[in-house]
Amino acid sequence: MTEQNPLQKYYRQPAIYIKLPSKGRFYSPEVFEPTTSGEIPILPMTAKDELHFKTPDAMMNGQATVDVIKSCVPNIKDPWKVVNYDIDTLLLAIRIATYGETMDLKYNVPVTGVQHEHTLNLPALLEDLSKVDIEDQATTSKGFTIIMEPLDYRKLTKVYLANYEAQKMYGALDSSIITDEDKNKVFRETMDKINKVNFSLLLDGIKKIITPEKVEVTDRQQIIEFCNMTDAKTVDEIQQILNKLRTQTQIPPLKMKASEEQIKKGVPSTFEVPLTFDQSNFFA
Repeated sequence: MTEQNPLQKYYRQPAIYIKLPSKGRFYSPEVFEPTTSGEIPILPMTAKDELHFKTPDAMMNGQATVDVIKSCVPNIKDPWKVVNYDIDTLLLAIRIATYGETMDLKYNVPVTGVQHEHTLNLPALLEDLSKVDIEDQATTSKGFTIIMEPLDYRKLTKVYLANYEAQKMYGALDSSIITDEDKNKVFRETMDKINKVNFSLLLDGIKKIITPEKVEVTDRQQIIEFCNMTDAKTVDEIQQILNKLRTQTQIPPLKMKASEEQIKKGVPSTFEVPLTFDQSNFFA
């Protein structure tokens, strides 16, 4: 019989408890284990978890985030299936559980470019996210009601990687010595890949379309045909609707007020500082 480790009582314990913005409504039991209270425990990161965010390849392909969520949020069984509504909340909660309730944010003031620092109250941000009442549908100007299918982390990572590879390709074209004709060819091929990824993202975000005549369409092939054959304005409006619905639980930009001295130098009286999660800095 194995003797119990006397150090076990010093193992990490849940630091905070949170409610997911999605309320778990998009998950099967294989993905998420709900609790009776609706709150789930968040553990602080281990030393091994921190190393995940220092591994470039794991950072790029999303594996670092998946491994850390699996380690710190035991109720999430398959982090790849976590929907976009919950990603920021989970990462923010893990940050609080590991490093505390504040975070110093460095930003550059517009016009002057001078770097300043602002201390964020992370629990306040977390509370704001928990209050979001998620909407999953909207109606276009032509009367089509779009029922959205949330994107999971695997799909989000696929899109991120595709756009990253495209940016790398553009950078390589600028410094390459190939002919202009070959550059144009590579550019067209890259743009074609991006367009296919974005179109796939559009389709993945549509669960159902209800026509102005109240006919419900859920057949994927019929939705694909509609998006291919309808006018560009309608597709663009659907894309805008999906983008708005997807960003409901993203942390909004920080609203800053300029000092009188800054205003004299041409800085706007108010300006926004984006709060984006770069895991290499957010968990540093």
